[in-house]
Amino acid sequence: MSDSATAGRTRTTYFYELWRSATAGIIETAGSTFLLTIAVKEFAAGSVTKGIVAGAGSLGLLISPLVVSFVTSRGWPTSLAASRIVAAGAISFLLASLLPSLETFVLGSVIGMATSAAVIPLLTQMYQDNYPEKERGRLFSRTVMVRIAMAAGFSKLAGDALDGHIDQYRWLLLVFAGALAVASFCLSRCPTNPIPSDGGAHPFRALRFVRDDALFRRTLICWMLMGFANLMMLPLRVEYLANPKYNQAVAVGTIALVTGVIPNLARLALSPVWGYLFDHMNFFALRVTLNIGFAIGIFTFFTSNSFAGLVTGAVVFGISNAGGDVAWSLWVTKFAPPGRVADYMSVHTFLTGVRGVAAPLFAFYFAAKVSLGVLAGFSAVLILLATLLLVPEIRRGRNARNAPALVEEVSE
Repeated sequence: MSDSATAGRTRTTYFYELWRSATAGIIETAGSTFLLTIAVKEFAAGSVTKGIVAGAGSLGLLISPLVVSFVTSRGWPTSLAASRIVAAGAISFLLASLLPSLETFVLGSVIGMATSAAVIPLLTQMYQDNYPEKERGRLFSRTVMVRIAMAAGFSKLAGDALDGHIDQYRWLLLVFAGALAVASFCLSRCPTNPIPSDGGAHPFRALRFVRDDALFRRTLICWMLMGFANLMMLPLRVEYLANPKYNQAVAVGTIALVTGVIPNLARLALSPVWGYLFDHMNFFALRVTLNIGFAIGIFTFFTSNSFAGLVTGAVVFGISNAGGDVAWSLWVTKFAPPGRVADYMSVHTFLTGVRGVAAPLFAFYFAAKVSLGVLAGFSAVLILLATLLLVPEIRRGRNARNAPALVEEVSE
């Protein structure tokens, strides 16, 4: 493929990703703030229901190897497949807004968030194919900045709109449906190729890379420890602020401010920095730095009795999350063989889904038995353990297998 054609694919993908990222910011607020707030304040949902809503996106990650296997076997271009899946999520949110009840709310939330997460390995393959290796982190971080800015702004607007009017949540679900519909259109316009078939038929065949690639396996273990700790505490931020038992019981607008606006502004400011560092810094050193930030942010948020402490914890979490956005989404492009990026990513997202489903249920179960400060301390210990396991890998990060873009190897 000529240089001009390669550059054209990059420009087109980047253009539509900027628009899709705006919709992703809206959907992000659904998973981080509003769906759980609605479950608590409108439906007074029990622990199991809250855990299901909080883990909805993780369910999508859990089925991502099946999605990659299905798309590969059908020979669909990755972006077109992602477009179709996301469209199903738009329909689910639409139905939930039209048929109000706890059951349809939970079902619509689970399907909507699951579809938006299940396509992530397909998107990673798209970035691998269409973004040049030395610019991948920079281009991705720019689209993340759009997502973050939209998430911060929408958190503020929607939080203020629902403050004292939580019964109007159906309009918010309608907005989420529209956001996924626009995302579906944007993805349908991105030029991509089918995932190269490896001849395997088993839907979970990608899991063999855990057995065959020792560095990949060790890195996944560290991700599991750190990710479980982070995902365990993430939904408890809303619980901590919304549930009267913790003596906070703040307004919806304040919940949106602390869990959405403030951390997203911090993410927005630091996202380009982390994008640059991803392209130029030893990956494992980067991951260690992020882990320390997450531990500090979690411990500060849940052990503070003041609004200033909540804000400090939210800022530190936002700064770390900015780096986590890039590292989580792109790290397999540094280690996977070029044609197997989607497979590697599907293993990563599958394991993220495992902990993402388990962690909220674990968190809400033990939150009824011990203080949130104790859970925060346990979370910090898990992150510290993950960090210690990563330290010996820093020297290996210098020799990561960078996966160059495939656009020069395939035809349109």
